[in-house]
Amino acid sequence: MKIGFSAHAGAELEPDAVPNVLTLVPLSDTDRQRIEAVDPSVRLVDAGGWFDGEYRETWPRYAVDLYVAPDSAGKASRSERDALLAEAGIVLGGWPFPLDLRARAPGLRWFHQRPAGASNLRLGDLWGSDVIVTTSRGLANALPAAEYVVGGILHFARAFDRAAADQASRHVDRHAYRPWLLAGKTVCIVGAGGIGAEAGRLCAALGMRVVGTRRRPPEDADDRPEGFAEIGGPRDLHRLLEQSDVVAICCQWTPETTRLVDAAALAAMKPGGIVINIARGEIVDEDALVQALDAGQLGGAVLDVYVGEFEHPPPERLWAHPRILMTPHTSTGSDVNRHRSIDLFCENLRAWLAGRPLANVVDWRRGY
Repeated sequence: MKIGFSAHAGAELEPDAVPNVLTLVPLSDTDRQRIEAVDPSVRLVDAGGWFDGEYRETWPRYAVDLYVAPDSAGKASRSERDALLAEAGIVLGGWPFPLDLRARAPGLRWFHQRPAGASNLRLGDLWGSDVIVTTSRGLANALPAAEYVVGGILHFARAFDRAAADQASRHVDRHAYRPWLLAGKTVCIVGAGGIGAEAGRLCAALGMRVVGTRRRPPEDADDRPEGFAEIGGPRDLHRLLEQSDVVAICCQWTPETTRLVDAAALAAMKPGGIVINIARGEIVDEDALVQALDAGQLGGAVLDVYVGEFEHPPPERLWAHPRILMTPHTSTGSDVNRHRSIDLFCENLRAWLAGRPLANVVDWRRGY
């Protein structure tokens, strides 16, 4: 069976035989059967867990301790794993992944990453390479992440942080509680994509006014996600923050969004506002955030991420701050799996075999 396909930039590639599909993440029997059912010519090789020993040797220990099963040392020999990569035309990967994947997989044409964030790939040699890379952007448990945003707002709006401190100290000052009514408050969703749109919908259901930003805002009001009163572009951020009691950061980390929420952005928010970051730590100027909290300019911050989170524990200035609630990148976690990465992979595999463009292709220049 012969196929052809178009790269994201539109360049035609030469027809090629149906490639081997190598998965580096463990698959359920159901997911394996779904992938194999796309086309009987596709040979799926399941190497989930095989590279865990390599990750221990090449990734920061802190990341390994967080994301690699503690009793997993990998499988097979280095030469056997090299042989798997050498035969792979398509790779379904996760986090972590082999940092030298491109060098060891000369026939690799397409890599799909189950996580949503393209910035995860900056550590390896796939970034900026000739390989077509797709991510699960917009499909990675958006509803649990949106509920996390609402929970973070409520943590400070209902003074649950003070209640926890009072319980720990066994001393209560009832007059110090200053709870908010969410109805009528304004939340700004920075990055009104898949997760951001869902977060905005839930906030609107609570009676909040919802505004947001996108790299390319919709031209027609009818194209806005449900519940949004306004969606602007990057240049509108400070204007929207001036109206906002809460900012929820849900955008991709790119050069354009590095320290996007800086001292000026925080100062633009309403006094006593709440910052919630479920995207990447690098999007927030953490020094400015701490200064704004210490000065009473902000009322609180909920951080599911921080700068360098895959390399070291949270810095003490964040970890010990009484107005910061931190979680270990668990905003998309849930007892119900709504992750649709395999759905997208199967759809893209069909498109690949039919010579059609793929969805969610990473644009290296844009950064996602």
